[in-house]
Amino acid sequence: MRTGRPLLAAAALAVAANGAAYAFGPDAPAAGPPALKRGADSGKATSGNDAETAGNSGAGGSTAACTPDPEHPKRELRGVWIATVDNLDWPSRAGLPVARQQAEYTRILDEAVKRRFNAVFVQIRPASDALYKSALEPWSRYLTGKAGKDPGWDPLTFLTAEAHRRGLEFHAWLNPYRASFEGGADRLPPNHPARLHPGWTIPYEGRLYYDPGLPQVRDHVTAVVKDVVSRYDVDGVHFDDYFYPYPGAGGRFGDQASYRKYGKGQKLADWRRANVDKLIAQVDRTVHETKSYVKFGVSPFGIWRNKAQDRTGSATSGMSAYDSIYADARHWIRKGTVDYVIPQLYWPRGFQAADYDALAPWWANEVKGTGVHLYIGMALYQVGTGGAWRSPGELASQLGVNRKQDQIRGEVYFSAKQLLSNPLGALNRISKSYYDRPALLPLMKDLGGRAPVRPAGLGIQGRSLSWNSSAGARAYAVYRIPSGKVGECATADARHLVAVVPSGGGPRQAFTAPGGGAYLVTAVDRLGHESDPAQVTAP
Repeated sequence: MRTGRPLLAAAALAVAANGAAYAFGPDAPAAGPPALKRGADSGKATSGNDAETAGNSGAGGSTAACTPDPEHPKRELRGVWIATVDNLDWPSRAGLPVARQQAEYTRILDEAVKRRFNAVFVQIRPASDALYKSALEPWSRYLTGKAGKDPGWDPLTFLTAEAHRRGLEFHAWLNPYRASFEGGADRLPPNHPARLHPGWTIPYEGRLYYDPGLPQVRDHVTAVVKDVVSRYDVDGVHFDDYFYPYPGAGGRFGDQASYRKYGKGQKLADWRRANVDKLIAQVDRTVHETKSYVKFGVSPFGIWRNKAQDRTGSATSGMSAYDSIYADARHWIRKGTVDYVIPQLYWPRGFQAADYDALAPWWANEVKGTGVHLYIGMALYQVGTGGAWRSPGELASQLGVNRKQDQIRGEVYFSAKQLLSNPLGALNRISKSYYDRPALLPLMKDLGGRAPVRPAGLGIQGRSLSWNSSAGARAYAVYRIPSGKVGECATADARHLVAVVPSGGGPRQAFTAPGGGAYLVTAVDRLGHESDPAQVTAP
């Protein structure tokens, strides 16, 4: 992701005064209507920020006819990227004791919960290495300080379990093509794929990359993804914005041999984009064949194409992912080979080369009519750095833009370090104005799943609310109506939502009621399907 490399702002965006546009990957004309993803609009509600559709009833009847309050969306993804490359976010440095690594990670999770987030995107494969036990790639040096050294524990089992224990969805973030973050193959362990298959790699700008033009590379990356999805309880697989290398001073990327072998008369740029498209489609298919409920998404660079290159592009003048790194997010959206996209809109409102106010609605229009979910990558790391980012309210104002677009279903923030530091108190403003209630995850109905049964045995003693566990429930949503007057639209939005309680296992679940009134409790599965509510009144 935005891991370790500034976004080429000055060069790519001709940044003059702002100094704001750093793009760390997440590390930093259309012919005809778009194809729908896997048969329909993936259960899209009447607004991207949620009106529950038929199939979920509120107290006294279905909420399908209810008009939800747009200021209190019930479904909204709120995530944070946790970068491991170069020990950017976690662990804070290599070689820490296991207990210290675990404590640092859970501190990030606890802060995410405090801010009413509901998802984490954790980098488990920064550069063809593994922060988990793998037979395909060596242990990451960011754990122990030495590539290939066994840390003595399997972090990914812990990472997923602790996220789920707190009610956080876990997305396993992998960089697809980076083979070495620093130096060549001689610095890698003997069992590293780049050492075993030197013909797969291309050196560029002091790093080593897998050649996207090789079918063997696509197969290897896909095998790594399948291995993770098969063996670990992840909720999503996530790619960052690094595909072909970002342009540098190193001249042409050296893929001439694979182009001669596989180009088949295509223009070089078209062939490169097709290579990336093939990988995305192959990974998407493999993820869902392995576990149908696991989501797959990408966080592309924030500019697909500029109007100067394509009349259907955005009103921007920066580097474009389509032309510079051969990443065609529009293609993935229209072909339905991703479940979600998180474009990295790391520029402020009013920034001439890449105006947030122009880009957010452009991306919203791109997913309209498809089943692909749109979340926005937010530049928390920029707050306080200069220009418009000196304003503590800049980030919050961008959320105001998001809420006006029905297709924008949430945000993901880069990165965890700033989640902990809360620069300029920017997160306080967001928590107060936009995340003042918890939120359920947006629904992707085409991935399967079903609402668990309504919680049984709901009762209250004093301030202790408790109920029987529902089979298949990952969490329970608790609504409170202080007046005690429960209408049929009581669960249509988050106005009455007081908590999303992670399932604690065992036969009974519990929650401390904050006061009197009527309480509604629903059961929620891992994909966010919600049962009808049970009801009890507290004195």
